[in-house]
Amino acid sequence: MSSLPRRVKSQAKALTSEELPSFLNSSSESEEEEEEWKPKQKIAKKRCLPKKNEAKIKEAAVPQPAGAKKTVKKVAIKEELDVSLPIAPVEDNRMQLLKPKEEDVGTKPESLNPKPEVPKKMEINSFQGKNKKSLGSDEKPSTSVPVVGNQVKHEKCEEAFAFDEPPSKKIKLNECPEGKPVKNLGRNKIKEEFEMNWDIVQALSDITNVEPWVCANLINLFQEENTIPFIARYRKELINNLEADALREMQQTLEELRTVAKKTHTTIQKLKKEGKLSGCLMKALLNCRTLEELDHVSAPYKTGSKGTKAQRAKQLGLEPAALSLLQNPVELNLFSYIRPNTKGLANIQEVETGVQHILADIFAKDKDTLDFIRKLCQQRYISIQSTLAKVSSKSGNEKDINKFQLYHEFSCNIKNIQHHQILAINRGENLKILTVKVNIPDGVKNEFCWWCVNERWRPKQFLKPEFMRILRNSVEDAYKRLIHPLLCREFRSKLTSDAEKESVMMFGRNLRQLLLTSPVRGRTLMGVDPGYKHGCKLAIISPTSQILHTDVVYLHSGQGFREAEKIKKLLLQYNCSTVVIGNGTACRETEAYFADLIMKKYFAPLDVVYCIVSEAGASIYSVSPEASKEMPDLDPNLRSAVSIARRVQDPLAELVKIEPKHIGVGMYQHDVSQTLLKATLDSVVEECVSFVGVDINICSEILLRHIAGLNANRAKNIIEWREKNGPFINREQLKEVKGLGPKSFQQCAGFIRFNQEYIKTFCSNKKTELGSRALLTKAGALGKKKSKPIPCAWQQPNPLDQTCIHPESYNLAVRFLSLIGGNANDIGKSDMQQKVSAVIEREGLEGTAKRLNTTVHTLQLIIDGLTQPEGYDIRTDFGKPDFKRSIVCFEDLSVGAVLTGKVENATQFGVFVDIGVGRAGLIPVRNITEAKLSKVKKRRSLGLGPGERVEVKVLNVDIPRLRITLDLIRVL
Repeated sequence: MSSLPRRVKSQAKALTSEELPSFLNSSSESEEEEEEWKPKQKIAKKRCLPKKNEAKIKEAAVPQPAGAKKTVKKVAIKEELDVSLPIAPVEDNRMQLLKPKEEDVGTKPESLNPKPEVPKKMEINSFQGKNKKSLGSDEKPSTSVPVVGNQVKHEKCEEAFAFDEPPSKKIKLNECPEGKPVKNLGRNKIKEEFEMNWDIVQALSDITNVEPWVCANLINLFQEENTIPFIARYRKELINNLEADALREMQQTLEELRTVAKKTHTTIQKLKKEGKLSGCLMKALLNCRTLEELDHVSAPYKTGSKGTKAQRAKQLGLEPAALSLLQNPVELNLFSYIRPNTKGLANIQEVETGVQHILADIFAKDKDTLDFIRKLCQQRYISIQSTLAKVSSKSGNEKDINKFQLYHEFSCNIKNIQHHQILAINRGENLKILTVKVNIPDGVKNEFCWWCVNERWRPKQFLKPEFMRILRNSVEDAYKRLIHPLLCREFRSKLTSDAEKESVMMFGRNLRQLLLTSPVRGRTLMGVDPGYKHGCKLAIISPTSQILHTDVVYLHSGQGFREAEKIKKLLLQYNCSTVVIGNGTACRETEAYFADLIMKKYFAPLDVVYCIVSEAGASIYSVSPEASKEMPDLDPNLRSAVSIARRVQDPLAELVKIEPKHIGVGMYQHDVSQTLLKATLDSVVEECVSFVGVDINICSEILLRHIAGLNANRAKNIIEWREKNGPFINREQLKEVKGLGPKSFQQCAGFIRFNQEYIKTFCSNKKTELGSRALLTKAGALGKKKSKPIPCAWQQPNPLDQTCIHPESYNLAVRFLSLIGGNANDIGKSDMQQKVSAVIEREGLEGTAKRLNTTVHTLQLIIDGLTQPEGYDIRTDFGKPDFKRSIVCFEDLSVGAVLTGKVENATQFGVFVDIGVGRAGLIPVRNITEAKLSKVKKRRSLGLGPGERVEVKVLNVDIPRLRITLDLIRVL
């Protein structure tokens, strides 16, 4: 109730049924039409009826019985609010959020400052509470339209809802069409399961620095179980065009806030049950925004064997004395608390100590006191320091100790320390090689103690010198024993949390770049898994990923010349001119072997080239159940060679089979939260697979389960349906799959593709088959048994199914095609591109969107879907593997040499580049400037990522340590 604006409350309270507009006083027995009502003359001159195709024509209202006047519809009276600004109707924009369903609350004109409205349930209840008249719930709300000036806000037709779902699942479409900020959002809090003293929208906005209206929309989208790929592509207006990485970060922050709220309420219930909950404690708990704060506030009340010093002092009955020292020190007599035979009260010193512990506990739990010390620390130089631990220097492994040489004597301001430095320090501390501490200057303590004694906890009356001494000692004790450790824990926890998040996000960016590596189509490939003793495993695969041949050759055991004949024979037999070498053990020697043969033109007439590919995770995959199911007759060692070849042919389809954290493009991935890491990487895989799209009729089950809205069970059901009924003809058929409801269909439909040529061939064959069956049936050959009729419309292919256009926008796409005079069968052809360009040049993107009553983002998506060539793949905009014919040795490098290479991994301190010498060189982060990054080339992240080709200059070669320092010249 409290979240309703005051103006709305007062109006709702003042309105009785006699003062209601006539269109709200219709009969409860007639659900057909309301009586016609005339708006005020100053608002409009005439009334505009809804269009026939937008709403059903309703019959005249039945005359009301005399007693029916008190029965009013269950409608929040929204027409009486603010009608100062008309909004043009938006028919096909499916972007409405923060607006109640029309079935329950009627229509509302937008105001000059549009406000997000209270959720439907709250609005109705609040209205009922303000009106003394009973509200009937059987009738539909009025569809009469308030008129402003000469414009009308039209009703929304049934087409404004997605799919054939029940009203509770329908998706409204029309608010914030251009993603404009929603003002005064604070008045309307989003109702959370666990209420706190802070608003979750504002808290999320403060932490992520994203506008509150975007946060509110995003919370609602996540509550409605929308996936990140779906939101990022089809709900751009509501999220102000945020990238998927930002959405993922906001989702994690939102989960953290909800975890704090949930744990807080669990703690409150527990303390209430134990009888320890007071008003002040409850307020302090509900103010907590982090788990560290919550632990600090609730720690004294946890049941322990001994309890805290303050708890033990309170059990001795010293709490009244402590409170009296602050409130009424004149009447305080500590000698009256002495009990010679009781431990803790035996003498005046023990009594004073007990009082001091209670006061210190009060000071350390006070929100204002903690806020002051935190603010003070923000203004001072706080540093984190690491030193070599004494124990490790005597008994530790020298190799491990040398790894942390940079941090043996290290100190840095916590505001300037890098994320990778924090993770390195934490790892060194866990291995007991480093000792770490946070240094807070003494000036902070002195200023804090003075403020507490003279400002915050200044006694209300004059204190005797011995009481003032107790107060000062209590403040110092609170700082030293309670507050200082809390601050150190908070600083370390915040630094670690931020570093872990950044590490995980960096891993996610690298993984995306790797998954979106452009596939190499139409080539027969030889995959080589290098090895010494057990030989090099070979696998030749066809352009369609079929295994043509597998073998083992021993290149590094004196049989190289004889094995060369075998390799040449295989390459010629299968017309294979591309070799893919894994970068594991013996990679360098295997590369030199092939480079030497290529330079001698040994494989002529074939022009053979080779490339090096990461084999991280290939061994794990080769012994996995998925690999056993896919290649049951193949030895695990040979499976890894197949996987290496397929990583070049279609990186995305192959890498999704491997658990993302084993792909090896991260930094400190084993030190960070594994739950956060798995959630983020799985989300990145889902995003990549969804944005690339899958052909529903040929994709594997493993690839399918990573599509937004699907999971292992749904993917399995889709494959079973496909095997039982033949290929899918259109997206609508997905609704027949078991377990795939309206929400799942909405999330996955836009990311599923259909090869139109294949579908047309199948349909023509099906028609021929059905025609022959009909003739046989007519002749009586099938007897009395009749085949089930197949609905024609359901079996019709839809050309729009091959595009990224969502089914919810098909009507809009058809209208756009009509506008440009195009045909759906010409999708992706040059003729279609010319027609679209002509209309956009004439009317502009915004003008065309306005004409179609949609948004620029939705229209742009439709244009992309119609103009992209058939079989378009977003990965073609990204780098391909670097194919080579020769090799360069480490000793050949010289300072100043300019080379080309491929990014292997990106970290927070720099980028590792493979320049073909067996060791990756490092471009320090200071050498990667925005001016050197290509502005033309499309990339999935702001910095460099794995797979990108770069031109570099050698700055330094450290042969003993095998280290190469590079400078970035440009991105190729």
